[in-house]
Amino acid sequence: MTGIVLHLLRHGVTDAEGRLIGRTDATPLPEGVKACAIRATGLQFEAVFSSGLERTRVPAEKIAASHGLVAHADARWRELDFGSWDGQALDAIDSQALAAFQSEPANHTPPQGEAWAALVARVGEAIAAIERPTLIVTHGGAMRAALANLCAIDFPQLWNIALPHAALLSVRIWPGTPRVGQIIGLVT
Repeated sequence: MTGIVLHLLRHGVTDAEGRLIGRTDATPLPEGVKACAIRATGLQFEAVFSSGLERTRVPAEKIAASHGLVAHADARWRELDFGSWDGQALDAIDSQALAAFQSEPANHTPPQGEAWAALVARVGEAIAAIERPTLIVTHGGAMRAALANLCAIDFPQLWNIALPHAALLSVRIWPGTPRVGQIIGLVT
């Protein structure tokens, strides 16, 4: 068995740098879209998905078109909903609450936000639906949730994996329930 290769590509820079953006959308900057397209050069895939938010949809559509494919939206690949923090500048958020969330998101959900376990569950559902080599343009939180699902990596180790804009994480996923994976590449 060879498994299925899943490429996870974080969106490029947006007009919302310095803010915590989950469900809040942001406009991708041209250099961010270009960085994603360059990062996807040479990848082999048969399907392209995005979270549906503009910052992932625009680069996904560009990459898909260059491969003769159509990009599809799947909201399960959206970023964590940061609740009342969503769209706020990082320095406007209570620093102790933010630090607690970042160190133990399973125990510190953002106010009115989505629990880390909910993100991991919905990304796990999306992974279970993958049937062929796929590129997903997504978000840093969703990429970390994929690693939690496929490789049993949890906090604080997940924060130790750098996933800057246009980072590419490639994982070979094996059939079965639950699916398991093996990291085959990380380009930052």
